[in-house]
Amino acid sequence: MADTTEYPVAFTDEEWRQRLSPDAYRVLRQHGTERPGSSPLSEEHRDGRFACAGCGAQLFESETKYESCSGWPSFWAPLEGGVATRMDRSHGMTRMEVHCAKCGGHLGHVFPDGPQPTGLRFCMNGVALTFQPAEK
Repeated sequence: MADTTEYPVAFTDEEWRQRLSPDAYRVLRQHGTERPGSSPLSEEHRDGRFACAGCGAQLFESETKYESCSGWPSFWAPLEGGVATRMDRSHGMTRMEVHCAKCGGHLGHVFPDGPQPTGLRFCMNGVALTFQPAEK
């Protein structure tokens, strides 16, 4: 899926390859998906924030993270302005893709089967995120 949108944070393809691990590049820049259950961030329960592994933009507060049993880190709401969505019709299905609002990196998908108060499940690839513990 070609994305022609311009984002505040932009690098050439070669610069992205240099900045990111091969797995992070495949997910963030090529719309890949990591293997379920492979992210250590699924087990991250400390207070803090989850950010984009591509550009460092703040995306999710730890208070919105929950165990969805999906195999990927899941959240019921993003930080305001952190993510954007677009329709994804790849792989013979229709889903709502979630990407970083600052660099356009693919993060995962959002589904309408999450907990209240939003009823949403932001199912994110852990390799597309970093965790920043809260200051004590």
